[in-house]
Amino acid sequence: MPLLKEVPAPAGEINTLLGRGSAFEGKLTFEGAVRIDGRFKGDIFTDGVLVIGEGAEVQAEVDAGTIIIEGYVQGNLRAKQGVEVHAPGRVRGNIVTPSLIIDRGVIFEGNCQMESTGAAGGGPPPPPR
Repeated sequence: MPLLKEVPAPAGEINTLLGRGSAFEGKLTFEGAVRIDGRFKGDIFTDGVLVIGEGAEVQAEVDAGTIIIEGYVQGNLRAKQGVEVHAPGRVRGNIVTPSLIIDRGVIFEGNCQMESTGAAGGGPPPPPR
């Protein structure tokens, strides 16, 4: 019988999946990228990428590198690189991020604060010309 070996995932690929029909409650920490297509309740901490798929329901405080949302999220989001909310995504909570993309058809109920969440020398950007 061959031995099973853990093979590192290439950059940009999903390492872990919480699939449709699954539910998890607690604290999630990870490296790389995780996709949630089921239900999650708790806290999420990572410097990696969190993808919340269409049909997913997440009630969490999230602190991540990048957050991509196509499902429903209730909770506050803090992203070091950026947040993307794609239709039919819904967000109820506050967002703190240096970069925000919201597609047409998305429902966003909350406040957004655009700020660098980890860059050195973080003064305000120069005024537009």
